[in-house]
Amino acid sequence: MPAPNKRGKMREPGKADFMAKREPELEWLDGDVPHATGFGDTYFSKAGGLEETRHVFIGGNRLPERLPGRTGFTIAEFGFGTGLNFLTTLDMMATVEKAPDLTFLSFELYPLSADQLERALAAFPALSGYFDELLRAWAPVPGWNRMQIAGADLLLGIGDAREMISDLVVETGSKTIGRTAIPAVDAWYLDGFSPAKNPELWAPDLLAKAAELTAPAGTFATYTAAGWVRRNLQAAGFTVEKKPGFAGKREMIVGWKT
Repeated sequence: MPAPNKRGKMREPGKADFMAKREPELEWLDGDVPHATGFGDTYFSKAGGLEETRHVFIGGNRLPERLPGRTGFTIAEFGFGTGLNFLTTLDMMATVEKAPDLTFLSFELYPLSADQLERALAAFPALSGYFDELLRAWAPVPGWNRMQIAGADLLLGIGDAREMISDLVVETGSKTIGRTAIPAVDAWYLDGFSPAKNPELWAPDLLAKAAELTAPAGTFATYTAAGWVRRNLQAAGFTVEKKPGFAGKREMIVGWKT
């Protein structure tokens, strides 16, 4: 694994930065809901982002019942966005007796600026302690960034997930050269923008690579129930089930690696 620099940033050896650091163009709906103009979609539900994360990703992956008794647990996510899913996960883990060590892997093509992050997360005062810690560490650069937040290991890839995921390999104890080794993923948060507006994060090749990195019986959850997304997940090697969605949304999907 590439060594982090003094600020905890990690760069892939021999690879030039593939993009300038870019923050997204945002509109603010109802005062505090960030809307990405480039994708025509919001970062979290106007009906309640915190409750949506708890319902879709934490509940959908059955985390409260799976965490006790584990020494380590790895969650991976497509679409870091405001960091709401990460911070909500930290908040949930604080309620777990003898919670496992958490590795949280995420990808983001357009990282928010510190000011944008602060404004978006101000809507969730219950998470303020975790957010303050994230904001102090927030200085993402293209490539892999490693941060320690509330005892969790956050590995954030700034760039195109379709390219960066190819750098990852499940750690086996053997030395890896030129690859970034991670623990096998126990749970996925599939949280890219709407499949109709951001189909790249729901493509067959990307989901197949996600399945390769997933532990046996590892799970996923997502807010969408689009038919072609279900088929792509099934083709990647996941069993897929429909569940009731959040805030009146009829369906979402969950599943596990078979």
